[in-house]
Amino acid sequence: MRLWYRFCRILCQTLFVALFRGRVFGAARVPRTGGVLLVCNHQSLLDPVLATLALPRECHYMARDTLFRRPVFRRLIESLNAFPIKRGTADLTAIKETLRRLRAGHLVVTFPEATRTRDGSVGAMQPGVILLARKAGVPIVPCAILGAFGAWPRQALLPRPHPVVVAYGQPVPPAQLEALADEACIRLVRGRIVELMERYWRPAVRPRCRATASTGPPAARSGS
Repeated sequence: MRLWYRFCRILCQTLFVALFRGRVFGAARVPRTGGVLLVCNHQSLLDPVLATLALPRECHYMARDTLFRRPVFRRLIESLNAFPIKRGTADLTAIKETLRRLRAGHLVVTFPEATRTRDGSVGAMQPGVILLARKAGVPIVPCAILGAFGAWPRQALLPRPHPVVVAYGQPVPPAQLEALADEACIRLVRGRIVELMERYWRPAVRPRCRATASTGPPAARSGS
């Protein structure tokens, strides 16, 4: 692991514990070597950092292309292995870059909802990540992020202290991805993320929004 990446990780881990009382579950389920596609729900701008803080390997990140417009910020996120993708399009350049990194043995973080949640729930997920994993021959690891919506909802200008939980599910191996249709695969992955959110749903990590009036987690109420 590069010194710069390690320094940024330690800094973010300190803030994760101090500001968000962060807790992580199931990190041992994520392979420590080889190509991996980490598929996460998307609650806030903090998610790319939150999803990988506990993993003892350098990670790579798909990030929307608009984040690369400011030169200083672009240099920062590129130094931390981020690369651009155009949302809502078949971005062939980003697809090729993702496959290149997966085949080179890297872990790539994806958010197939394509946008941050508006109420804390898990939205529909695009099946394109299944094709990426199949072509690269790598497993998919589901990752659930809870509490980040309360820490930094999309309408807020800045984050605020709020408990956060990150949980990893059982990997979906390449053989299982090959055996199922695209839609069945993405339902399986999304279902595992929902199961993790229901398992670790606690009052402390519930989003501060109208959804808290319900007795169940937002994930359980959203459609597939």
